[in-house]
Amino acid sequence: MKNIAYIFVLSVVLSLTSCSDNRTPNYHFMPDMYYEVGYGPYSEGDIFQHGQSARLPVEGTVPRGYVPYEYDNTLEGLNQARVELKNPLPITQENLDKGKELFGYFCAVCHGDKGDGQGILTQREKFLGIPSYADPGRNITEGSIYHVQMYGINAMGDFVAQTTPDERWQIAMHVLNLKAELEGTAKLQPVSSEANQPLEAENQASEEAETVNDQTED
Repeated sequence: MKNIAYIFVLSVVLSLTSCSDNRTPNYHFMPDMYYEVGYGPYSEGDIFQHGQSARLPVEGTVPRGYVPYEYDNTLEGLNQARVELKNPLPITQENLDKGKELFGYFCAVCHGDKGDGQGILTQREKFLGIPSYADPGRNITEGSIYHVQMYGINAMGDFVAQTTPDERWQIAMHVLNLKAELEGTAKLQPVSSEANQPLEAENQASEEAETVNDQTED
């Protein structure tokens, strides 16, 4: 009797395993984990026009955090930005330090740590002819620096995907300081906290005067 039971169990096990395929599970307890409900990128979709699941955004929409840039990627646009575009960030030590840090990440490899065009790629002759920021005839302004980061120029690509608008302005600050250092002219100076002291003293004196008047009236 025991032998018959063993034979029966063995037969059931063999019947279950003989049709199995290790490459394809026989049972999906959570089918959503295997077959996604949503449409995949560029997959077909019967309910969409032309059968394409990839749709264009609604007209007039912009990505989150997007800041419109009004200057064209042309020589005219560069010249216009050179004159009109101004840095909205205050000149603080924090912004200057951040600009130096970002310049080291993205720019120094070609332009060099000093802005003299002697970056590591230039020294290894991967790129040649990178000018110094202090070369005669180079009309570099904060606006032109920002514009070049937006679109690139010559062999230099843009840095829109790598940096935020504020970071591009911080880099522009550091580039101006490198140019000034190479030329021996005055560098950008951070706003000192002492510059606010006269105003703070005036406000404090005004508050004290108001307190004295209130006490006198009482």
